Amino acid sequence: MGQGSEALIKEILKGNEAAMELLVRKNYSMVQSFIYRFIGDYNLSYDMTQEVFIKMMRNLNKFKFEDGKFESWLLKIASNHCKDYFRSNCFKQRNESSNIEDLDIEAKEFVIDILEKNEKRKAVKKAVDELPNLQREAIILRYYHDLKINEISKITGYKESTVKSRLFNAIKNLKKVIGGDEDEWEKRFIK
Repeated sequence: MGQGSEALIKEILKGNEAAMELLVRKNYSMVQSFIYRFIGDYNLSYDMTQEVFIKMMRNLNKFKFEDGKFESWLLKIASNHCKDYFRSNCFKQRNESSNIEDLDIEAKEFVIDILEKNEKRKAVKKAVDELPNLQREAIILRYYHDLKINEISKITGYKESTVKSRLFNAIKNLKKVIGGDEDEWEKRFIK
């Protein structure tokens, strides 16, 4: 039960199907929350999470233990899957249809109301959702998943300096939208 992801992968590669179930269960909420925060659609995030785990299973033999943490590798798959979704015809058609968009907004607001307790958190969530995709991805990985700059660099495939620049610009954009004093921003986002 307390096995690490890498140990589970070794078991899976030996043919242990129970280890696959444990690996998925162990990482499911991390992947689903990342996708939800990235695309902003609660129901779609569950479908996309399933697709990410299917991709993971198909490519598990390509995971290189010496390259780093499995969780970072898995988040890279999720990140690429989200980017593929934004380029897809499905996404383009959803954005063209105002009825579907209205339903998504209502569902999104319902989920936000349940999950977030105060107005400040709602404002931050909304502001993060409105960031450009690359800045939003950097903010989500850094502050919601508590990853280091070098881990984000590996996941996104961008240089560390690019990741730092995106984080800096994202925080600058968030400050413009949300406001607040410098001390609050220091505590919340700048570590």
